[in-house]
Amino acid sequence: MSAILGNAVLLGLETYSGFAERWHAQLHFLEGGFLAVFTAEVVLRILAHADRPRFFFRNPWNVFDAAVVLCAFLPVLGDNTTLLRLLRLLRVLRTARFLPQLRVIVTALGKSAPGTISFLVVGTLLLYVYAMVGWLCFATADPAHYGSIGRAALTLFILMTLDGLGEAVRAGLDISPWSFAYYASYVLLSSFLLVNLLIGVVINSLDQARDSELERGSQGECGREPDRDLAPDAADIQDRITAARRALDDAERLVLESLPRQKARDAPTNR
Repeated sequence: MSAILGNAVLLGLETYSGFAERWHAQLHFLEGGFLAVFTAEVVLRILAHADRPRFFFRNPWNVFDAAVVLCAFLPVLGDNTTLLRLLRLLRVLRTARFLPQLRVIVTALGKSAPGTISFLVVGTLLLYVYAMVGWLCFATADPAHYGSIGRAALTLFILMTLDGLGEAVRAGLDISPWSFAYYASYVLLSSFLLVNLLIGVVINSLDQARDSELERGSQGECGREPDRDLAPDAADIQDRITAARRALDDAERLVLESLPRQKARDAPTNR
């Protein structure tokens, strides 16, 4: 965690051109030290999963950390300064690995991606329909905002944030009194209905991420799942107990069925 925060401070210092030029050698040396620490960490984590390597790749944070560190050694990135700095910036996101609450938020963002995509599709369709209606109704009177489908879509996208809504409504009323219904319906659908739906998707994903984090914590901080061959779980133990009980019932039934035959064989001897 200290190395990640130190690397973040180093990235910030490099944005000051005078400081970066004066201490270029020292900053380059520190960058190499941070990279060595991150590389050693990933190597040790891989060695810790040497007996069961599949568990290393089941943890998405392990894959992310390994990808960020390994990309730093690619020769292609050495020639592209901008891409290399963006890659180094990704290391700051690794702080989520050590902060459970931040990890929950990042996981929730990933889980909300399908719902967010559906929201974007519906929002784009709504924006396109209202942009076409706005172009048909206001293109002649207000070409600066509705002169084309692109300008109309940009205007409505800004109005989605309720920024400049009052000015737009007053300008629309000068054109037609029916413009109030146009803006009112658009604001209700876009700013209230769709945004609240998106908030609901995010909250639902946040609950799922919190449950996943609790389950992950019960399995261990390293994210290693118990090997079923070495440590059977409760379901496996229950299955074995059920099979043992079934075998005992079968043995008892065989013993009871054999008793009458044994008595019949012993009867002449007794007489």
